[in-house]
Amino acid sequence: MSRVRLPLAALSLASVSALLLAGCSQSTDASKTSGNTAASAAAATGAEPAPFSKGTVKVALVRQSGAGDYFEQWGNGAKAQAKALGIDLTVYDAQADNAKQATDLSSAINSGAQAIIVDHGFPATLQPEIDKAVKKGIKVVVYDVESATKGVVSTRQNDASMAQAVLDVMAKELGKNAEVGYVNVAGYAALDKRDSVWKSTVDAQGWKQRFKVGKVTDSTATDNVPLVSAALTQHPDVTGIFAPYDELAKGTVLAVQNKKLQDRVKVFGADVSNADIQNMTADNSPWVATAGTDPSAVGAAVVRTTALELAGQLGKSSVEFPAVAITQDFLREKKIENMDQLREALPALNLAKVSTADWIPNVAH
Repeated sequence: MSRVRLPLAALSLASVSALLLAGCSQSTDASKTSGNTAASAAAATGAEPAPFSKGTVKVALVRQSGAGDYFEQWGNGAKAQAKALGIDLTVYDAQADNAKQATDLSSAINSGAQAIIVDHGFPATLQPEIDKAVKKGIKVVVYDVESATKGVVSTRQNDASMAQAVLDVMAKELGKNAEVGYVNVAGYAALDKRDSVWKSTVDAQGWKQRFKVGKVTDSTATDNVPLVSAALTQHPDVTGIFAPYDELAKGTVLAVQNKKLQDRVKVFGADVSNADIQNMTADNSPWVATAGTDPSAVGAAVVRTTALELAGQLGKSSVEFPAVAITQDFLREKKIENMDQLREALPALNLAKVSTADWIPNVAH
């Protein structure tokens, strides 16, 4: 999650040099997934390596997902790619319960899974079970989770560059020495990376941070509305707010609109989904910029990464998924209303060249 690479396509206003918690707690086999994943798999041309050549491969996905369609799309992408690979995928979701996620991970270890994908969660809670899995010879791939265990493959969005892309737009919009607000929560790997960029940008721009609020719950957007509303009441001269997680951004947007400040206060978020696009393009929306990856494509790429690791073909300990900067102006000019249209306008979102091989039927969205 370093800031070393900035592989972003800057759009419209951008001048550029995807937590966390709820969902369905039931285990779901990949062969029983719902039909709402708009994905197709390109045919594989190469021979399957072991263990895929020897029968069904069992993989567990242990999630700490959040409210909103971002996590649903991520899961759908993972399930679609698993199904294309013939993987027997069992999904666990902890619903914001850290203790349950540790229990889920223990269950996955004892389930006979050959690989485990850990999607979000608190390192302190998960680390003991991750260590156990690795000691048992299970391949472990984590997404947006920090792990120091040797042999674990780390996957992530480029969160620092994602934040920088949005903050470049914010700097251009607000200028130096602006009064700003901040909506974020500490303790999540992705949000902590974005926080580091925020702090350095505040210093560089001479911004005056008037408030920091925020919490993550099973209703993050709704529960942040009163927090942001109260902060805006105390600090009416704020002209911009950074909320670097889309559920936080949605709550911030509602608070700004409820206070009838959309003509004065601009919201800068992160991540992108169908709901985010609709929110940004709505009349009088104060949400003017975001940056993100396609969650469906990321979920699929994490499964492909896991498949390559199982086959002994990955050859590296980390994989980073490049993000794309997106502005409200771009969405409106291109008349983009959903992720399908955004994918068409920005083919780079598909991550088609990330973690693939000739024996992998690559799922496109």
